[in-house]
Amino acid sequence: MTPGSLILLHPPHATAGAWGGLPELLRSYGLDVIAPDIREGGGMRYVARASLVISAAGPNVPLVLVGRGAAGPLLPAVAAAQRAAHRPIGGYVFVDADLPVHRRPSGPDHDGHDHGHDHGHGNGNAFGPAEGAVPVPADWPEAPCGYLSTRDEQNPPIRQARLRGWPIRTPHAHSGGDIARALNDLIAAL
Repeated sequence: MTPGSLILLHPPHATAGAWGGLPELLRSYGLDVIAPDIREGGGMRYVARASLVISAAGPNVPLVLVGRGAAGPLLPAVAAAQRAAHRPIGGYVFVDADLPVHRRPSGPDHDGHDHGHDHGHGNGNAFGPAEGAVPVPADWPEAPCGYLSTRDEQNPPIRQARLRGWPIRTPHAHSGGDIARALNDLIAAL
């Protein structure tokens, strides 16, 4: 796919500097790259601030949202805000990131049992969802997804992406140029 704009979202509690020289390397491929600096913690505050900053940047559509680390689970909520602003999403890329997890609403259901808590799986723990967890829209993913890993191929998110049939790229070297080439190739495969 050919994105209008590539939106690089750094992990919460980090800055756009976490991407290093990757934005400039991707621009050298002719991509329109926006790497907003989101100065919020996780959760919906991050999503809201990211949405405002993306809007102010005037991106071209369709957007490809790229989330690194803890920004991965936030991508569906960021996408929902972009779609609400009439900016379609063309794809998602997770870079060494956890994946979004659909959760049932918390609280007792019709039979009086509480099935909504997380039992140590996904992004939460036995006491509930992880701090900053945001709901995943029911229609997610509405666009193709891919995974880029610079880590061990046996980590759980890569296995999940493989089971979902997503394209996966693992650059041979972990230099900025190799990661940029792998990311560009992955976006083209979406």
